[in-house]
Amino acid sequence: MADVKIQMKIGEVEFSGEGEQAWVGKQLEKILNAAPTIAASAARRAPTHSSEAGASGVPADSNAASQTLAKFLRDKNAAANQVKKFLATAVWLQAKGKNRLTTGEITRALKDSNQSRLGNPADCLNKNVSKGFCEKDGKEFFVTTEGVASL
Repeated sequence: MADVKIQMKIGEVEFSGEGEQAWVGKQLEKILNAAPTIAASAARRAPTHSSEAGASGVPADSNAASQTLAKFLRDKNAAANQVKKFLATAVWLQAKGKNRLTTGEITRALKDSNQSRLGNPADCLNKNVSKGFCEKDGKEFFVTTEGVASL
C-alpha cells in the first residue's frame, strides 16, 4: 500500500504524519477529535491584555513603535538625562515587542540608532528600579506602568 503524508496546524499545535493510509487516517481522526480541546486550551493561554498593551502587558506608547529611537528620545525629552534615556529606550523596545530586556539590548539599540552611549547602563537600570519605573526579573528587566507613565 502507498504511503500517505499529512501535515496540519491547529492553533500552536502542529502535526505531521507519514505512513500507511490506515495508520495516517487513525492519527488524523485522533487529531480532529482533539481539535476542540486544543483550540480551547490555546484560547486560555492567549494574552488577555488590551490591544494597546505591549508584549509585557504594559500599555505601550501609541506611536513609539512607528518612530525611530532618536525621534522618540527627542519627543520624550530624554536625550540629555541618562537615566531617562535608558527608560525611554526600554519603553521603545517594549513597544517594538520585546517582553524582557537586558542592559546590553538597551546599549545595542542606542548604538544601532547612532545615539550617544550611556556611561553606566547598570546604574541607570538600578536608579529606574529604585524609582519603581523598572522591575528586575532574574538577569532581565521590564518597564512598569509607572515607568511608562513617567515619560
